[in-house]
Amino acid sequence: MKLTIIGTGYVGLVSGVCFAELGNTVVCVDKLETKVQQLQAGKSPIYEPGLEELLQKNIQSGNLSFTTDLKENIQDSDIIIIAVGTPQSEDGSADLTYVHQVAKEIGEALPTNSRFVIVNKSTVPVGTAQSVKTIILEQNADVDIAVCSVPEFLREGSAVYDTMNPDRIVIGSSSQWATDLLETIHFPLASGDKIVRTDEPSAEMIKYAANSFLATKISFINEMANISEHLGANIDDVVRGIGSDRRISLISSMPVLVTEVHVFQKMFVH
Repeated sequence: MKLTIIGTGYVGLVSGVCFAELGNTVVCVDKLETKVQQLQAGKSPIYEPGLEELLQKNIQSGNLSFTTDLKENIQDSDIIIIAVGTPQSEDGSADLTYVHQVAKEIGEALPTNSRFVIVNKSTVPVGTAQSVKTIILEQNADVDIAVCSVPEFLREGSAVYDTMNPDRIVIGSSSQWATDLLETIHFPLASGDKIVRTDEPSAEMIKYAANSFLATKISFINEMANISEHLGANIDDVVRGIGSDRRISLISSMPVLVTEVHVFQKMFVH
């Protein structure tokens, strides 16, 4: 399949490289000419184990390319992926300026009387898939689109591994044909029970719920570690003791988090 990925940050670049590695034709689009030139030369702007090697391999094979031209590349794409940044606004909310701008540009570029699957991989509030669809149709009412949510759950330092070995793939779509296409593209990575099929708002909520739970989990065990140190208890034993309870089995990985408190940001998903 041909994929166009808009945005070459952590999620966009890693997704693009990994989908190319799976045999797809991937074009990554970014507005920054210098960044595109760097990527075309096979140099990754971020460090992730294995990323630059796969980047160079798939550029050489012809599966992966980079450009600043959005319009030229999306018209014959099977799937268009939005992976631009959503920085925090002054009030703490997600700034959707880039997402909405990309939606407008997609609407202007899509040919009429055609069908497209558009995937939002950016971390966005619930309801963003619908707002993106509305913006696109405002620019081009004569196009058949399904705007879906397929969130990523990546850790800095293991993003390539996490992409190629996912715990699950969440596909948020109210369109059966779009769901079928997205299952096909993700089949080499996950199938069966590893595919979580839901609607767009639920997929968007899953992303926020996962982030919130991980933050709560880390904060909780850090507090338990502080209390244990004060009282002379062994936090490793405490974790093993509570983690063996089937009702609390979700925290069985806490020893890893305890030893990596100093890299909290790296453990936090994007």
